[in-house]
Amino acid sequence: MRALVLTMILSSSTANVHQFTVKTIDGADVSLSRYRGKALLIVNTASECGYTPQYKGLEELYREYKGRGFEVLAFSSNDFGGQEPGTDQEIKRFCEVRYRTTFPIFAKIRVKGPHAEPLYRYLTSLPVNGGEVTWNFNKFLVDPAGDVVAHLDSAVEPTSTEMKRRLEAILPKG
Repeated sequence: MRALVLTMILSSSTANVHQFTVKTIDGADVSLSRYRGKALLIVNTASECGYTPQYKGLEELYREYKGRGFEVLAFSSNDFGGQEPGTDQEIKRFCEVRYRTTFPIFAKIRVKGPHAEPLYRYLTSLPVNGGEVTWNFNKFLVDPAGDVVAHLDSAVEPTSTEMKRRLEAILPKG
C-alpha cells in the first residue's frame, strides 16, 4: 500500500513534501502540510555519529530563524554504521538533555534502500537531490511551497555561511 501511495505522489505534477504524513517521536501522526508556508531543513540524524555535534548547530539555526518562518525537522535513522541504536524515547531524551533541542524530532526511520520511508524515497528521487542519502546529517532544504531546493552533504555545518545564504534565499517574505 505504501508503494502505491508513493507511486501516486511521485506521478503527481504537484507532488511536494507537504503531501506526506510522518510519526512524531512520541508516535503521533502529523501531516507535513502543517509546515506549508515555512522554509524547512529536513535532516537525518544519529546519536553516536561523528556529526552528532551538529545537533548544537541545528538548534542554533532553528532559534535564529524560527521567528522568520523556519523549521528544522529531524528524523533519526540507524542506517549508517548502527549509529542510532536507541529507542525513540532514548533518542528524545538524549537530544533534549545533551543538546537542549526544541525543534521537532520524529520517530526513527529508514532513509535509504527499499524500506526507506516514503518521504525519504521522495526526497532522493528528485533531480536536485544528488542521489541517495550518503550518511547521517544529510540535509534537504525545502521552500515554503514544499519544493526541495537543495540536498546538502553531512559536512555542511548548520550554521555555515553556505547554509545561511541558501536559507535566507527561501525564507517566507513579509
